[in-house]
This record gives sequence, structure tokens and C-alpha cells, in this order.
Amino acid sequence: MNQTANKELGLGIVFAGLSYMLWGFLPLFWKLVDGVPASEILAHRIVWSLVFMILILLVLRKFSSFFTELKALLTNRKRLLAIACASVFISINWGLYIWAVNADRIVEASLGYYINPLVSILLAVIVLKEKLSGMQAVSIILAGIGVLVLTVNFGEFPWVAIMLALSFAFYGLIKKMVQLGALVGLAIETLLITPFALVFLMSVHGNSGGALGESGSVTLLLLGAGIVTAVPLLLFASGAKRIPLSMIGLLQYIAPTIKLILGVYLFNEPFTSVHLIAFTCIWTALVLYTLTLTKGFRVKQPIVPSKSG
Repeated sequence: MNQTANKELGLGIVFAGLSYMLWGFLPLFWKLVDGVPASEILAHRIVWSLVFMILILLVLRKFSSFFTELKALLTNRKRLLAIACASVFISINWGLYIWAVNADRIVEASLGYYINPLVSILLAVIVLKEKLSGMQAVSIILAGIGVLVLTVNFGEFPWVAIMLALSFAFYGLIKKMVQLGALVGLAIETLLITPFALVFLMSVHGNSGGALGESGSVTLLLLGAGIVTAVPLLLFASGAKRIPLSMIGLLQYIAPTIKLILGVYLFNEPFTSVHLIAFTCIWTALVLYTLTLTKGFRVKQPIVPSKSG
């Protein structure tokens, strides 16, 4: 590998690593606005993400690509419907995650993002008819055992984790099938869902219950929701094109690990022996899954979604 390739690989690791670190620390941001209903935070996140993404596209001189892709989508009903569905899935994922953070369920949310790659493998097999290796099959079974352990011992199905994993996996599946660029894709997705977010916000503010303008700090934080959404994505997009899929497969566990640590050690959420058993099953499954990304075990690869939280 020559010096230029080494430099590009190094930059890729730094950019992608930073993106996952920012996603990992995102609960700290949502905690700052925990007095605002999750639905309202989500609506602001959608609207201001669109505004910020348009500014980024203009600065990077990619607005013409955005406009071209948008025109192409409008003339292709199937692709337009697919992206609309992707918008719904990522909105569900964002909204549920914000709610989970502010409901002190960060540990369960982190479990969802650990499970997500394994759900993506399952969807790739069922929908895209991709080959499932023996090790990947074992990974999915182990993940299922982990979820079952939590369900049996606590008497409650970990629905937050499962919904986060499913919504993100289906989002990744659609993105894989439609194949839109990360930046242009997010701009179009938020554009499609923004009218609904605006109607909701107008309804909330019409009833004099909106948080925007309530205080200077809350207003700035709500406006900043677009920035904290777009910046990690920009870093990821820059890093992902420089590093192999196997490296992304390893780095993606940075985010849920940080979330788990924050939930247990900063916000004092419970992490019992049952949690340890369940998470050990999931972690073992992920080690096996990661091995399938190496040269010795590589098969046709499933979806690796590009953003979380």
C-alpha cells in the first residue's frame, strides 16, 4: 500500500470513527431538551435537518445533484414510494430514540443498535435472497437468545430495542435497494417528511404549547438538532468512501458502546446480571458477525446502514 493510500485509509478511519463517536454521545444532547415532548423534538429535528442539509448541499455545490435526483424520483413512483417509506422508518427511529433517552431507557436503546446489524443480515436473506453463512446463522440465533433472556427474566419484551433495530434495518434495506447518496438521500428524505412536521409544529404552537421561543437556550438547542443530525453524517460519508466495509463493520459498534456506558455510569440506569447475560449473547453474536466481514469468511455482504440515533 503506497503512502497516499495509507493517508486516505487513515483519514477514513478518523472521519468514520468521529461520526460514530458523535452518534454515541448524542444522548447528552437530547437530555438537554428532555423537558420538551419527544414528538416535538422530532418535528424540529426533521425541519432543521432539511434546512441545514440544503445549506450544506449549496456549500458543497451538490444542490444540482439533489435537484436532479428529486426530479428523477418524481417521475418514478416506485422509487418515490420507497424513499417515502424510508422517511417514515427513519422518523420512527429518530423519534423513538429521543423518547427512549429522555425516558431513561438508554441501555435498552443501545441494545437495539447492537442487534441492528444482525436484523439487517436477516432482512438481506429474506428480501434480497442473499446467502446466509453458517456463522451468520449462529449470530442471529445468539441474538435471539439474548432477547429471549431479557423477555423471560423481566417479563417484558424489549420493544424499544427491537423497534429501533427493525426501523433502522428496514431503513437500511430501502436505501440499499434505491441507492441514493448519503447527503442527497437525507435531504430528500427530510424534504418528504417536513410538511407533516411543519403541520404538527403549527398545531402545537397554535395551542400555545410549543417549546420554540420558550427560552433562548431551548430555542438554540432545537435549532441545533439539524446540525447534530447532519454533521456526523457528513463525517461518515467522507470516511466510508475511504475505508473497506469490514472496517465500517468494526467501527459501527463504537456508538452503541458509548450509549451503553452513558446509560449505566452517567445516568445510573440498571444493568443487572440478566442484562450481562443477554448482552454477552449479543456481543458474541457480533464478534461472529464481524468475522464474516474478514477475508477468510467473506460472503456477499448485507446492508450496513449509515446513521443512527
